[in-house]
Amino acid sequence: MKTLFALLLPLTIAFTSCNSDEDDKVAIENPQTVETTFNFSHNWDGTAVAGNDMESTNYQTENGETITIGPRFRYIISNISFTKTNSNDSVVIEDYNLVDVGTDSNLSYTPEKKIATGEYNVSFIYGLTTEQNIDGIYQDLNTASFGVPPMLGGGYHYMQLDGKYINTNNIEEGFNYHNIKAVDPDMTNGPSFPNQPTFIKVNLGVINITDNTTIGVKMNIAEWFRGPNTWDLNVFNQMLMGNSTAQKMMNENGQNVFSLGDVIKK
Repeated sequence: MKTLFALLLPLTIAFTSCNSDEDDKVAIENPQTVETTFNFSHNWDGTAVAGNDMESTNYQTENGETITIGPRFRYIISNISFTKTNSNDSVVIEDYNLVDVGTDSNLSYTPEKKIATGEYNVSFIYGLTTEQNIDGIYQDLNTASFGVPPMLGGGYHYMQLDGKYINTNNIEEGFNYHNIKAVDPDMTNGPSFPNQPTFIKVNLGVINITDNTTIGVKMNIAEWFRGPNTWDLNVFNQMLMGNSTAQKMMNENGQNVFSLGDVIKK
């Protein structure tokens, strides 16, 4: 009996090893895929901002203006990218989500495409890339009146942030902090575009995706008014879409607006 067991043991080990190798091969060729969800939250230097209370709440800008936000506050994110940390292979979700803070809509976004488990650098585009920002082609954005007039180059907004502020004469005025691709209007020759993209690639950092994962994305609205350009609403308040200087300043201020929030695995 001992002799028979001694003969069977190597065969059992070899069979188990073969099965293990085969399982590993199957796992590599058919990796588990999971769902990712992005939850967008908004704050003013740590104070939560939501559509149901932002118009009745006063916020203080870096320049000292007292403002309220809304009722219109919405922006677009696109091209969520997952780049493997061990290979630099990327999966890009070539879609977009129009986050509407004013109506508390689309604050959660789950791409249709699932992602293989693994460790990734996760990023997205705030706005739309130049190649994707084509006038009139997105019907839902057309319906939402998110387009840019042809005299300003067409395409779509990146953000519409409206509100009111108290000016230097202590009078309340409206502002429209609207972000688009930088353009110099010309009614005679048509608009021209500075060679400086104003969409922003936002890097959230490394996330280990092992199960269905919810990724928090935080926007600190105060940063749009802070730096490197301290925003003076008495100077830059309305008619900013045709002001390429203002658009470049928005791009610079927007570099530190977004950050990674809570990562929850289900």
